[in-house]
Amino acid sequence: MAATIEGATGVWEYAIGLEVHAQIVSNAKLFSGASTAFGAEPNANVSPIDAGMPGMLPVINMACIEQAVKTGLAIDGAVNAHSVFDRKNYFYPDLPQGYQISQYKQPVVSGGHLEIELEDGGTRRIGVERLHVEQDAGKSLHDRDPSSSHVDLNRSGVGLMEIVSHPDLRSPEEAATYVRKLRTILRYAGTCDGNMQEGSLRVDVNVSVRRPGGALGVRCEIKNLNSIRFLRRAIEVEASRQVGVLEAGGEIEQETRLFDVGRNVTRPMRGKEEAHDYRYFPDPDLPPLRLDRAWIDRIAASMPELPDARRARFMRDYGLSAYDAGVLVAEKENADFYEAAAEGRDKKLAANWVISELFGQLNKAGRTVDESPVGAAALGELIDLVADGAISGRIAKDVFAWMFETGKGAAAIVEEKGLRQVTDAGAIGAEIDGVMEREAAKVAEYRAGKHKLFGFFVGQVMRASGGKANPKAVNDILRAKLGG
Repeated sequence: MAATIEGATGVWEYAIGLEVHAQIVSNAKLFSGASTAFGAEPNANVSPIDAGMPGMLPVINMACIEQAVKTGLAIDGAVNAHSVFDRKNYFYPDLPQGYQISQYKQPVVSGGHLEIELEDGGTRRIGVERLHVEQDAGKSLHDRDPSSSHVDLNRSGVGLMEIVSHPDLRSPEEAATYVRKLRTILRYAGTCDGNMQEGSLRVDVNVSVRRPGGALGVRCEIKNLNSIRFLRRAIEVEASRQVGVLEAGGEIEQETRLFDVGRNVTRPMRGKEEAHDYRYFPDPDLPPLRLDRAWIDRIAASMPELPDARRARFMRDYGLSAYDAGVLVAEKENADFYEAAAEGRDKKLAANWVISELFGQLNKAGRTVDESPVGAAALGELIDLVADGAISGRIAKDVFAWMFETGKGAAAIVEEKGLRQVTDAGAIGAEIDGVMEREAAKVAEYRAGKHKLFGFFVGQVMRASGGKANPKAVNDILRAKLGG
């Protein structure tokens, strides 16, 4: 169900489309051999082509095109055997050549879609209009000198995929879910690392408002959002601004705006350009890109298992709930860790341990699964100790906490601390006899019909054994001795 905005004159709804700019994973830039490594000294990764030197001609890096094809296939788009690179004549102060090489009417991928999960448990299909390849701009720095701006061209010429959705999104949360889902797909496909904090995934959002079921309103574009939290806030702020303008009798001007995070407002940047404002024309230095169908088919055959397919497999083959499967596949590394830990073991039990204990400790420590001090094999060893009855589930949680803190193995900690579970019937019977002797009055109450006391006796026996008595044996022997 679409989210709504309560205005003074009634209800309005969102219409949102996203343009996601994803830096292509490649060792070299789109049209030069310069490095794409993040974090280099300013202007260290710049070739004469990136610097716009006279006479320098671009040459397509086909590794970038292959990554774009993979992404197109991953979103169920149509890969075009014939596409064209265009010049986009719009001044970028951090593109020395004076124009951007992009694609317009003939992109490498047309169409596609993503399925996003909604808060009510349903799904929505979000259409993708196109995926085109273009070169990234450099980065202008305005805080290094009070009287001038500096420019870092390391990013200039890095390959970008621009993935343009239809205006199918109906709430800020849906937009956030779409970006998270797309980022997951890109990471599974290995085509973009999705690190928004490093600028390798950036979002422009087109926002308009309308009366429920009405025609689409005039849209405004908010540029360069680099976090999902800011994406949600920017949409809410801009939609509220538009409702205020319309309800006051004004009109929305189509324009490009920036989100001012500190003031929590959007500000006008420039009038929104149309395609003719960019004066697109085919780049004369680059011939049309022609892709062999057999080459595209080979790429399709080599595609990895994608998140939706992996989620469905976890539910079908491992018996996991939709929620648990969704949590595990949200990041490829998490799903890989789970499968390694669950190999040859109870899949549901392994999922519980990964989601509840491992993810809980990692979140608390601010770490990713790749930084976990407890590896998949080590967690599997702990799960085996529980499954074999060597330790109880309660003690296992303590053991896991020690493993996370020290990096030691589960078996070593169990032996070192003397935590192995007591299964000897004679020893457990002796503990039960001691509890029954100390709690004779409650034993009499139980035998008189107050059977709810059974849990009390179990707790007392477990406490007396330091939590090491086998719970099933305790239950069986205690029931026999109490006569219930």
